[in-house]
Amino acid sequence: MPRKYRVVDYIVERIAAIGVRHIFGVDGANIEDLYDAAHFQLAVTAVLAKHEFSAVTMADGYSRSGAGLGVVAATSGGGALNLVAGLGESLASRVPLLALVGQTASGMDGRGSFQDTSGRNGSLNAESVFSAVSLSCERVLTPADIGPALARAITAARTGGPAVLLLPKDIQQGYLEGMDPRMVLSDPPAIGNPRAIVPALQGADGPVTIIAGEQVARDNARAELEELRAALRAQVATVPDAKDASGTPGFGSSSALGVTGVMGHPGVAEAVAGSAVCLVVGTRLSVTARTGLDDALASVRTVSIGSAPPYVPCTHVHTDDLRGSLRMVIDALSGPGRPMGVRVPDEVLRTELTPPPWTGTGVRYRDAMAVLDDVLPDGTDIVVDAGNTGAAAIHHLPARRDGRFVVALGMGGMGYSFGAGIGIAFGRANRGRPVGRTVVIAGDGAFFMHGMEVHTAVQYHLPVTFILFNNNAHAMCVTREQLFYDDLYSYNRFRASRLGSGLAAMFPGLTSVDIADLEGLAPALRTALATDGPTVVSIECAADEIPPFAPFLAAKATKVNVAEEDLAAAEDRTNVIAGT
Repeated sequence: MPRKYRVVDYIVERIAAIGVRHIFGVDGANIEDLYDAAHFQLAVTAVLAKHEFSAVTMADGYSRSGAGLGVVAATSGGGALNLVAGLGESLASRVPLLALVGQTASGMDGRGSFQDTSGRNGSLNAESVFSAVSLSCERVLTPADIGPALARAITAARTGGPAVLLLPKDIQQGYLEGMDPRMVLSDPPAIGNPRAIVPALQGADGPVTIIAGEQVARDNARAELEELRAALRAQVATVPDAKDASGTPGFGSSSALGVTGVMGHPGVAEAVAGSAVCLVVGTRLSVTARTGLDDALASVRTVSIGSAPPYVPCTHVHTDDLRGSLRMVIDALSGPGRPMGVRVPDEVLRTELTPPPWTGTGVRYRDAMAVLDDVLPDGTDIVVDAGNTGAAAIHHLPARRDGRFVVALGMGGMGYSFGAGIGIAFGRANRGRPVGRTVVIAGDGAFFMHGMEVHTAVQYHLPVTFILFNNNAHAMCVTREQLFYDDLYSYNRFRASRLGSGLAAMFPGLTSVDIADLEGLAPALRTALATDGPTVVSIECAADEIPPFAPFLAAKATKVNVAEEDLAAAEDRTNVIAGT
């Protein structure tokens, strides 16, 4: 550590003390002192991203993987503002995250300095901006304030969401004298008592269905969820962004129903409708997650436990410690409290959405996901981006046993997966997990936004395989043009590119290939997965294939029905004319 004890030294030392091993960010003049402090703290590695949005998603993925609190650092001005979209995702998805944001020296506030965001004398107000995308935002005004401010920020983040500290450069460089170096955090999260929902579970007369959500992953309550499932003999469905929270079919958890919502499996709604009780665990059930379930939930007794109540009416128990509360439920359902009326359903429904057949060029989404399902080993972490590609992966590709499956649906920002996959790769060892690979699945549209983080994976020689579905378009927008705007034009098709060969040329030594047909996909993936360091496989597919996405399929069916009715009407008119 440097000879003088600065505010930045305190920050880095304190976050290291709570288990943080990586800080993600982009360096700059008003955050460089933090990077200097990280250099002298052997327990912490400062990782340099290519863009601040991706630095946030690295911290977000790090946190979602269970590696510890995600920490992102950025300089002032445009660098700081580039954090906003990523923090919005973490806020909406309730991901614990700490953002350390540099500011110009406080003596320059309101005096027209470069990148002044103090809010004084007509300048942009960073505190107002970041307060909108965080649980807590605080500007540190004196060096002595850093201890309480950092403790408050970490405490807020641990409740599920980002906390922001605005750090003027002179405050970062300030010295601490006579200050207790310890950081006093608030009491651990309270364990909610589940007594309000236990009677419904004990008295269930018939099948029980559990819908598991993102808090199961955030609180690492997977083992407790499985024990509860066994006690209730329940079937388990997951919301899209918690796909790894329950068992995987074929790996001993035959009760796994699949995914809920717009990219989900129709059998989930049937299972919920046939239940005596539906237990919602750790999710609010947003529209994306509950589409198709409203009628079933309205007809079944529904109870909930988690850090926020669902959007559907039900009896809810609040808890910030899901593991502890589920343990209490399990204990209550043991011995004399064992539910006697629960039973296993006659069959486990695993149904798929059925998009219309696609016979054009390119690899079909469903076929590609089947190959991935065959070649990805246990323990692989999967990160999925937004769009048609993401819908296909969420619907068709099971999570790996002992692997994470991460998708960002809070804001749905394209390009999230590139940074998140890197954050997960860095965080893997921090949880003591075995060596394994992270697989990023994204479309070319997402790649063009934030895909240059492939270079970050190259820079740090990370075991990440980037699988790019290249349909030369913002394909979900193309589908919308076709279904909702009569396919009269397209703003969303790209000039053709070869992403695999292009990246191979940009980054010498990177194993990166283009695949144009299904036959070559499995060998290319096996090679990529077995290669030391990062790899890229770009798969040629088609923007005109409709993915397994319920709103699109409903719109397609409506268009077909209308077309058939118009054809029938035309035939009737022809017959009338012919008979006159």
